[in-house]
Amino acid sequence: MRDALPPLSCLRAFEVAARYCSFTQAGNELNLSQSAISRQIKRLEHDLGRLLFERHHEGLRLTPTGEHYFRVVQRLLRDLGDETARLRRRGDDRQLILASSPTIASIWLARQLPDFQRAYPNIEIRILTVEDPHRLDLAEFDLGIYYHVPNEVDPPGLVADAIFEHERVAAVCSPIYLERHGNGIEPAHLLVNHTLMVVEDHYHDWLSWEIWFRELGLKWQPPLHTLRANSFQLLMNATLAGQGVTLGWMRLLDAELRQGNLVQALPLTIPSRGKLSLFTPQHRHLTEPMRAFRHWVLDTN
Repeated sequence: MRDALPPLSCLRAFEVAARYCSFTQAGNELNLSQSAISRQIKRLEHDLGRLLFERHHEGLRLTPTGEHYFRVVQRLLRDLGDETARLRRRGDDRQLILASSPTIASIWLARQLPDFQRAYPNIEIRILTVEDPHRLDLAEFDLGIYYHVPNEVDPPGLVADAIFEHERVAAVCSPIYLERHGNGIEPAHLLVNHTLMVVEDHYHDWLSWEIWFRELGLKWQPPLHTLRANSFQLLMNATLAGQGVTLGWMRLLDAELRQGNLVQALPLTIPSRGKLSLFTPQHRHLTEPMRAFRHWVLDTN
């Protein structure tokens, strides 16, 4: 007897392709080639005996059959994802899984959570640390907290809401480092006489020393002394330990600056292109813990 259900991989490819009306964008979200998406759609259309897309020179358009099937498939995949996430939590509806980078989780989120837990004592928090939000599995977490650059750093399947609307980027170091260098750092000497922390991570390439210098109208040249790593958290720990100067977000580092663990190496700042944002998976039913955290983090910061 013929199986009434088409392959799940075809349904996922169809749902994403229909959402974007683009095989290329669907491939980007699912980490597949455009041709692989096209093959899965053709396989699904063959299985159904119906065309789901009309192919025009200007792009794709859903057929009336495709429109109806898209609504059904999207609803079923959303329900399946919600139920899978619920079962993975072993039936605990009080649990909230927050995804974030190690730096944001340790420096900012960990300091904020006591206030949230006092307001919502029945919600259990689990933190999942992943440096790059593009590597997140949407079924493994409820909400994410990352820096977001609109139309440039847009992880697929997520909607971003700014937690901080305005933020500035400064060069920061430890008081020990500043004292060791005479309590004064000149911009012209920063690239020659100091160790600069450099993040080797494509997700953070929109925040670099070169961009910082050029936006301030300062002369740029590659720094003579650097400490490089693919982990911003490692470099931040090195900065706190007095090993050099790093670029940092003023509001993210507010507690470290107020407590004197970090100081501005020099008074110059630039507006941050990225905003600390709350990432919510698209097409997911919001649980009560998700609603509570969204309300708390977006309305109190």
